[in-house]
Amino acid sequence: MHHAAYVFDAYGTLFDVHAAVRRHAGEIGPDGQLLSDIWRAKQLEYSWVRTLMGAYADFWQLTEQALDFALRKVPSVDRGLRAKLLEAYWRLDCYPEVPAVLKALKASGARLAILSNGSPEMLEAAVKSAALDQVLDDIFSVDQVRRFKTDPSTYDMVTTGWRLYPDAVSFQSSNRWDVAGAAKFGFRTVWINRANQPDEYRDFMPGLILPSLEGLLTA
Repeated sequence: MHHAAYVFDAYGTLFDVHAAVRRHAGEIGPDGQLLSDIWRAKQLEYSWVRTLMGAYADFWQLTEQALDFALRKVPSVDRGLRAKLLEAYWRLDCYPEVPAVLKALKASGARLAILSNGSPEMLEAAVKSAALDQVLDDIFSVDQVRRFKTDPSTYDMVTTGWRLYPDAVSFQSSNRWDVAGAAKFGFRTVWINRANQPDEYRDFMPGLILPSLEGLLTA
């Protein structure tokens, strides 16, 4: 079933958040995956904590702070790599199927957008680096409302901006917590379970679970 609008989370859904560490794996050494996991976990934790206490700082600042914590937590990694890792985050690889799937959805007449915690500058850089700027109609950054997902105001940017009811939007995210927030808001949700994680938030179930975005073309 095709929808009029497809909205995608960016980090982990379109762009591989672990690509920055992988790009410098040789210099980082055997603890690279540990460093990357802590970096990502802290980046998200900071977004939730700051939203709850009403102390917004943009996602780039949180990305820097999270990396600083990860480098302290994993002392085997040379802290001199900090600048290289941050630079790589501006040019994250997109997942292999992303360009073809987005082009096909666009060709079907659907509107396409990103809705992300990322700052406008981060998202613009990632989208240009992956050559997705030609297929996206909009990039919604939570910077506009100064709160992070899963605050309802973040999802409301799409329905207000596009003048749509929530159930007209198919929302795709690899983050199960994001899917829960979007489902509660009223979006039709698709969990892109790339890492084959166990399900959670059972009271806010996804409409569909897929291992990659490819299934959207036949769903």
